[in-house]
Amino acid sequence: MHYLELLERAHNGEKIEKEQWDVEYIVIKTMELISKYDLKFDSNTIIPTDDTLIENTFKAAKELISEIGVYYLSEGRRIYLTEEEIDEALKNAKQEILMGEGKDAVTLYARKPEDTRYPLVWAGNPGCPTPEDIFKPTVKSWAKEEVVDLITCGSLTTVDGYPVRKHEASELLAVRRELDLLRSATREVGRPGMGMLAAESAVSEIGDLAAVGSDRLRPCDSHLTVMLNELVIDRDNMVRTASSIDYGMRNAGLTCTMVGGLGGDAAGSALLMIASIMAANILCRADYHLCHPIDLRHVATSTRGSMYVHSMACQAYANHAPNIIFCDIYPKSGALTKELLYEVAANAITATVSGGHLEGVGAADGLVPHGTGLEVRLMGEVGRAVVDNRLTRETANEIVLKLLDKYEHVFSLEGGNPGKPFNEAYDMDKIEPVEEWVNMYEEVKKELNEMGLNI
Repeated sequence: MHYLELLERAHNGEKIEKEQWDVEYIVIKTMELISKYDLKFDSNTIIPTDDTLIENTFKAAKELISEIGVYYLSEGRRIYLTEEEIDEALKNAKQEILMGEGKDAVTLYARKPEDTRYPLVWAGNPGCPTPEDIFKPTVKSWAKEEVVDLITCGSLTTVDGYPVRKHEASELLAVRRELDLLRSATREVGRPGMGMLAAESAVSEIGDLAAVGSDRLRPCDSHLTVMLNELVIDRDNMVRTASSIDYGMRNAGLTCTMVGGLGGDAAGSALLMIASIMAANILCRADYHLCHPIDLRHVATSTRGSMYVHSMACQAYANHAPNIIFCDIYPKSGALTKELLYEVAANAITATVSGGHLEGVGAADGLVPHGTGLEVRLMGEVGRAVVDNRLTRETANEIVLKLLDKYEHVFSLEGGNPGKPFNEAYDMDKIEPVEEWVNMYEEVKKELNEMGLNI
């Protein structure tokens, strides 16, 4: 289908108020499908193994999007999609993509539950507001880690001391500064060809378009094309998509279903996440997917419900329509806290054993620059340990429940558990973790090994 055909549908579709879409099309229809397919969430089953439940969640998601389509926010209209178009997009979903170039090139691939291949590690704190003075050091801290395959980054809050504002010259310049700093960081760590997900400083299509260019985002790199929640797209993201179709750059389809939101608990949220990925294949022309459930109460991806959504989405697609899926990891805690490491481990175990790849770490909910390369190292090591030890989904679930006991208390802390900023967790001259942070990492690794990971 020509992409402009979708735009014509967006202009000419049925006129609907956003509140009507949310209530009548998302809430009511989702509840009907939950009842029809008997979809239930057990809070002690983070990693489901019931193949019938997984299949029924996938069927319900497909039925939902076939019936209601997608909402075009910019004009308040409904974009219809036929079942044949949805099936065709699923059939043609990418299962391998080459990203980066030269010795640093990496092939992205669709994984399976309990896969014997390592998950890829896409390192960074995507979109986290980051001051200029620590931007490049943070990127270098994870780009230098051996377990890392590709990189992303935070978003610049200032350019030469001036604030970045949407739709203004400052946004354009922030994106170009971001790309220049990324390129400089990868050169300095000896990995200039690394594939990137960038233009994180772009809060509109203006910034995104500013990133295009062989010295900035190359065709072998990627940018975000976003499905808004729930089953919503806007003009900004359709412009981003059209630009990359013409230029040849990779589209990262970002889906951010709210757990505990319009879909109810994790069972309905997983249904909406799977449907959103189907929509992203068509409207975002996604080459690969970033699965990012957001807990309505706690934000973090390390809650029971969010990890269930990760697991269900990865398994449903692996079983019924293989796609390349990276699970975004955004813990509640920040650097120099053991809880951050426990959360990272739980998320990484869940994603890896379910058939996903790993992206992160957006420490402290991705709200402040309290992330470092050390927890990224652990994320990759845990992913590899899951594979090396041939963990089953059942055994992985047991370990995740043990980890939840170690960190779940942070969700009730006033102000969260943000930890310390990057420049307190790392030596800024050497770009190495401080002794206290290394000691915590070693202690947590020992605990993980006692649980059976054998890192």
